Amino acid sequence: MIVVVPVDPPRDGLVLSALADQTPLTDAEAVSLYEAAVADVLWAVAGSGGDLLINYRDAETLPEPHADGDPEAEVRALVLDALGGDAAEDVRFERQVGSSRSARVGNTVTHLLEQEGAQSVGVLEPTAPLVNRTEIDGAAMSLRRHEVVLGPADEGSVYFAGFAEPIDFTDAYATPALSTMSRHASEGGLGVGFAPMLPTVSTPAGLRATVAGLEARQAAERPGAEATAALVDELGLTVGDDGGLERE
Repeated sequence: MIVVVPVDPPRDGLVLSALADQTPLTDAEAVSLYEAAVADVLWAVAGSGGDLLINYRDAETLPEPHADGDPEAEVRALVLDALGGDAAEDVRFERQVGSSRSARVGNTVTHLLEQEGAQSVGVLEPTAPLVNRTEIDGAAMSLRRHEVVLGPADEGSVYFAGFAEPIDFTDAYATPALSTMSRHASEGGLGVGFAPMLPTVSTPAGLRATVAGLEARQAAERPGAEATAALVDELGLTVGDDGGLERE
């Protein structure tokens, strides 16, 4: 399976911007969280049987306030910092093409399946640090039985979308993406399977669930998501008695 990770340049106000508005995090801390999550996701893919492809946004697809500089160089530097020189040498980079998230993902998946002859393609969100190689390899196995495999995330979103056949990607990532993709797959006569549910840090609810998950793993002495866990500890983030996100 080719595992596509769509990565934005780590810039203030561009990545995880909702967290700076709705959580105790600042813009700069949200960027640091994004970088940590990307590192954990990339390590999970590197440890799996999948082939990593970084799908980066360039100036043409970025919002106007961020359509400057060299986004590709920033993404490459982020990947190099996350994986190190040796592991990063085998990573493939391709720019995103399309006017919307759904179009960009659809163009990438369809090209890989139909033009390059890939057996299966998985799109893994860079904001799901709790993912590990077990979920990735399990999804790849499931794609041998189903044409589409979806990994549910918080609030009806998906942290993983795998395809052995392309679907109609029109508004595929429209909220809620999970039901939208399932419906498009079913309407196309394709079988749908599901991966285990995992949160992402792209929403306040997902961040709370991630912090709680990290605390649970630490208590159970189950390592994982080291970069995100270290940053959460550094920032003093925890889930309070009322279920809200707090800083110690």
